[in-house]
Amino acid sequence: MVKPQESKESLQESLQQVIRLLNKHKLVEGLVHKQDMPKHDLVESLVHKQNLAELHKKLDALHPADVAYILEALPLEQRLDVWDMVKAERDGEILLEVSDAVRQTLIADMDSEELLAAAEQLDTDELADLAPDLPKDVLQDLLDSLDSRNRERLQSALAYPEDAVGALMDFDIITIREDVSLEVALRYLRRLASLPDHTDKLFVVDRDDILRGVLPLKRLVVNDPDLIVSAIMTNETVVFHPEDKADEAAKAFERYDLVTAPVVDENNRLVGRLTVDTVMDFIREEAESDILSMAGLREEEDLFASVWKSVQNRWAWLAINLVTAFIASRVIGLFEGSIEKIVALAALMPIVAGIGGNSGNQTITMIVRGLALGQAASYSMKSLLLKELGVSLLNGVVWGGVLGLAAYFLYHNIALGVVMTAAMTLNLLLSAIMGVLIPLMMTKFGRDPAVGSSVLITAVTDSGGFFIFLGLATVFLI
Repeated sequence: MVKPQESKESLQESLQQVIRLLNKHKLVEGLVHKQDMPKHDLVESLVHKQNLAELHKKLDALHPADVAYILEALPLEQRLDVWDMVKAERDGEILLEVSDAVRQTLIADMDSEELLAAAEQLDTDELADLAPDLPKDVLQDLLDSLDSRNRERLQSALAYPEDAVGALMDFDIITIREDVSLEVALRYLRRLASLPDHTDKLFVVDRDDILRGVLPLKRLVVNDPDLIVSAIMTNETVVFHPEDKADEAAKAFERYDLVTAPVVDENNRLVGRLTVDTVMDFIREEAESDILSMAGLREEEDLFASVWKSVQNRWAWLAINLVTAFIASRVIGLFEGSIEKIVALAALMPIVAGIGGNSGNQTITMIVRGLALGQAASYSMKSLLLKELGVSLLNGVVWGGVLGLAAYFLYHNIALGVVMTAAMTLNLLLSAIMGVLIPLMMTKFGRDPAVGSSVLITAVTDSGGFFIFLGLATVFLI
């Protein structure tokens, strides 16, 4: 068994091997190209094939997910070189594994025939993941190539938003009738070439595909083969509808330790299933999206994207940050006279703003997490606010006192130390209030509370911290 750390090290080693082979290929071909020798073209062709053969062999031995990792870690030129060396029959699997941003660069390098061939290798539920990134003409050709049943399934999956269960559900399901014996069910399973991935239960339906219950495989295996399915199946199972929110489904999978779960329509007719691997992928993508959103990035960015594309992704919140920074500078400008009289204020005020921003980010992270997990709601915000105010008050008194003592020993001014303590405490209280209110208000107006929240809380604590500290200093020290 391979441990996670060993697997990670092996993946890094594979990446380094691919990079070495690419560099060797480029170096050797460059040297051969410059040589003046008989049958130069033949020699160059042989060297080219020999170098590529080793790289082909390495890529063929890797899992599609590992190839995807390597593609994401390579600059664009090398990425496309490696992509051209991947076997055509693996294109579809790898396109599903790479990030959205990298997938766009790979698709842009493929012609319509290659894209159609890659898509035709995939199951219907996998096509639903890839279809939004395909050109319209390729998607239409793909729909035309499917049989009526799979075409209807794909169109149904594409009709749901990305954050709905319907967009994530799998159509590869095994159903049985409740009036058959376990022996018949076992014979039926043996006739199948293989079971769908993550199959831990069979779905019991009637002749109209109405879900009656589920039969866990462990019950099927350990019970008397002469028993009827209805005698040992269970009616108590977690069921989802295509319109359900995917994040709520993810919470249910975690809460009930699910591997698979049925998806039914409004008439309780079985239309698909949800699997744990799909749910895990959704959770990972959501977590990455939240991290990017809190930093003010609009979307996932290819690490090796062009300068212009990266600028387009980052400019919006940077512009907002520029405005907030200008406001903070104007706050400082209001107290230029005070700073001129007591130069120590210029050295101390970044501390008040910085600690306030850090405390605010801690609060806002906890609240956003609580909202995402459904643990925080409008009715509980009052108690959460009081709790965060208590934490900030205690931290303000303790750490503000420490900074006040430090200011006294540095500048031998008791009043400056007291102002430092008071400013620190007040700014931490401000950060607590805004750390609760910002995500709550964004949620109330239908916005993702994680989007740009760190930018907003930093803006408030910077301007507020400067105003509080310099204002108190002006009143009590000047």
